Amino acid sequence: MVLAFGSGEFRGFHIQAVSWNAWFALVYLIVAGSIVGFTAYIWLLHYESPTRVGTYAYVNPVVAVALGYLIGGETVGARTLFGTLLVLMSVVTITTMRAREKSHPTKDQPSPILADLSEAEAD
Repeated sequence: MVLAFGSGEFRGFHIQAVSWNAWFALVYLIVAGSIVGFTAYIWLLHYESPTRVGTYAYVNPVVAVALGYLIGGETVGARTLFGTLLVLMSVVTITTMRAREKSHPTKDQPSPILADLSEAEAD
């Protein structure tokens, strides 16, 4: 904002020209998009793996395209549909894939990383 003011970006801006719909949209994005969305994300991290929770970042553009098509009357081309299909296939793959079994070292068996370090020090 400071750079925008300093470079004269706001010379032709008149706050009275901003519609009530634009102000409502801004408030909605601040409340729903930021506060509620971030709170839901943090809450979900407590109950799901970060890998699954992270898929929201892939799904958000798909939802935006769908809402733009359904509500905004935007056109959707073949490339957009292909990209949407790839995103959805990726999310399905991530969410349905079984987690790998982690081999936890026992007291008698040191961690592989520590074993590698001790071998390097011996050389």
